[in-house]
Amino acid sequence: MTGRFAMHGFLKAGLFVLMTAVCALTATAQDDAPAKVLFGRIAQPADLEPRSIGGYARGCLAGADPMPFDGPTWQVMRLSRNRMWGMPILVDYIEKLANDANRLDGWPGLLVGDLSQPRGGPMPYGHTSHQIGLDVDIWFDPMPPTVLTREEREQRSATSYIKSGTNTQLRKDLWTDAHSRMIKRAASYPEVERIFVNAGVKKELCDTAGRDRAWLRKIRPWYLHDDHLHVRLSCPPGMAGCVAQDPVPEGDGCGENLRYWLSDAPYRPADKPVKPVKPPPPMTLAGLPSACKQVLTAGVPGGGPMEIQMPLPPPRPQVN
Repeated sequence: MTGRFAMHGFLKAGLFVLMTAVCALTATAQDDAPAKVLFGRIAQPADLEPRSIGGYARGCLAGADPMPFDGPTWQVMRLSRNRMWGMPILVDYIEKLANDANRLDGWPGLLVGDLSQPRGGPMPYGHTSHQIGLDVDIWFDPMPPTVLTREEREQRSATSYIKSGTNTQLRKDLWTDAHSRMIKRAASYPEVERIFVNAGVKKELCDTAGRDRAWLRKIRPWYLHDDHLHVRLSCPPGMAGCVAQDPVPEGDGCGENLRYWLSDAPYRPADKPVKPVKPPPPMTLAGLPSACKQVLTAGVPGGGPMEIQMPLPPPRPQVN
């Protein structure tokens, strides 16, 4: 009997060592995998207290709320991406903007683009920010009078309001006063940190704003953004671990900064290096705030990522 118990103990100890080694290898593989792959596979939010962790381009999201697909004054696009998640303050903001712009500014309704993934974090394609549940893209195209089908939301493209072959020339045949009113409304709420638009859109807003110009400070020119505005909310007051951006500069932003963005300088191709530069490795979980590991594994059996339930579309170029 002694020999049998000894052998049982030996096998049990061996099994423990083996399982420990497997868990260690699994953890190492997760730590070494690109964070965009890990967070891109998660289908549901982390059942934790709502919290934005880290910075807009290096962080994650706990306790996210989903943006309802449809409302009286909004419709969410590209449902297959599963990027309709945000901090509760962001979901509330979108609904408030949609209703106020419709009631007060004559805007038919919002077509809502990407918010964040269910647990935030880096995305497999499409954005470098939108990681902490405080960013949303809103199309310049107004909402149609009918409810779009799921297929239409996948296939319909946002319209560029910048003339083809130019970087910043606004299409005056498409732009209306209602567009300007909607963007002013979007910037009017105190929780808004800044709004990114094409420089041609910023110029139009500067030229037509009149005497009420304080809101223009939040409107910042940036690359692309020719078919949507990108709204970014501030870190919620007192939220530890949420990394704020530097404040926007003083003034209305219609001077030297805008002249730079209207010039050719931002859009010139970079000089090719003499020797090819090796691209940096993709960010791993170790490159994110430490709390993001808990967010990634919360509620997941074995602490591994859940596979997303909806198919991913093909990759698209990276934008802000």
